[in-house]
Amino acid sequence: MNFGMHIFYFVVFPGFIFTFIMGLLFNWIDRKLSARVQWRVGPPFFQPLWDFLKLLAKDTYVPEDAPKFIYLISPLLALSGVVIFTTLLGVSNMFPLEGFLGDLIVALYFLSFFPVWLIIAGSSSSNPLSGVGVSREMALYFAYELPFLLGIFTVILKSGGELRIGNLLLYQWKNGSFLYSWSGFLAFVVVLFSMQAKLGLVPFDIGEAEQEIMTGSYAEFSGPVLGVWRLAKFSLFYGVVLFIVMLFWSGIRYPWDVFKVLGILVVMVLLRQTNPRLRIDQALKFFWIWMLILGIIALLLAVRGY
Repeated sequence: MNFGMHIFYFVVFPGFIFTFIMGLLFNWIDRKLSARVQWRVGPPFFQPLWDFLKLLAKDTYVPEDAPKFIYLISPLLALSGVVIFTTLLGVSNMFPLEGFLGDLIVALYFLSFFPVWLIIAGSSSSNPLSGVGVSREMALYFAYELPFLLGIFTVILKSGGELRIGNLLLYQWKNGSFLYSWSGFLAFVVVLFSMQAKLGLVPFDIGEAEQEIMTGSYAEFSGPVLGVWRLAKFSLFYGVVLFIVMLFWSGIRYPWDVFKVLGILVVMVLLRQTNPRLRIDQALKFFWIWMLILGIIALLLAVRGY
C-alpha cells in the first residue's frame, strides 16, 4: 500500500469518517431499540448528529484546579485510540493477508485507550463525584480485564497460536467460526460481558450512574469536550461489536454478514434494557467468580480441542 492509501484508510474508510458515521448510527439504533422496549417512539434518525453538533456549539468550562492540558487532551487521545482500533479491524477484515505479526496485541492496546484516558480525565477534574466515578471505573477495569484476556487467549489457542487478526479470520473461513465450538462459545460470552462493562453499559454503568453520582467521570465535561467523549464512546460501541464478530463469528465476508453485527448490537442493547444496574461489589463478584470460571473452562476446553 502507498502512503496515499494509508491516509485514505485512516481518514475516510474504514477510519475516522466511517467510524464517526457508524458510531452515530449505532447510537441511534441503541436509542431507538431501547425506546421500543420501553413502549416509546424513540428519536428521529438524525438525532445523534444534532446532539453532537449542539455540544460543539456550546462553551467548554475547565475546572479551576484541573490541569488544563490533560483535561482537554484526554478525549482526543481516547478518540484517536478508538479510530486506530477500528481502522486496524476494518483493514484486517478487507485484506486479511495485509496484517502484521502481533496486530491483535496492538488492537488490544488501542482498545484500552478509552477506559484508561477516561480514568485519567475524571481524576483531573477535581470533582468529588468524578472521583467516585473514577474509583468505580478502575475497580471495574481490573475486574473484567482478566476474564476478557482469557477469552482472547482461548481464540489464540484454538487457532494454533495466531496473533494476526487476518490469520484468525482465514482460520475461521477454512475451519468454521470459533463461536460454533464449546470453548469458543464460552469465550464469546465472557468477552461479550467484558465489552458491555468496557462501554459502561447497564448493568455495568456503575462509573456513570446518573441517579447516584451525576455521570461520574464525565461530571465536569461540557461543550465540545463532552461531544468528543460521546463520539469516542459511540465509535467504540461500533468497534467493539465489529471486534466480537471478527474474533468469534468469521468477520464480514459477505454482504449478509452485516446481520451478524446487527445481531450482536441487538443482544448488547437488550442486555442493557432488561437488567438493573449492579452495585460495584456485585460487578466485581460477577467477573472475578463467574466470568473468571467461564474463561478458565473455555481455555481448558480449547486445550482439549473442544
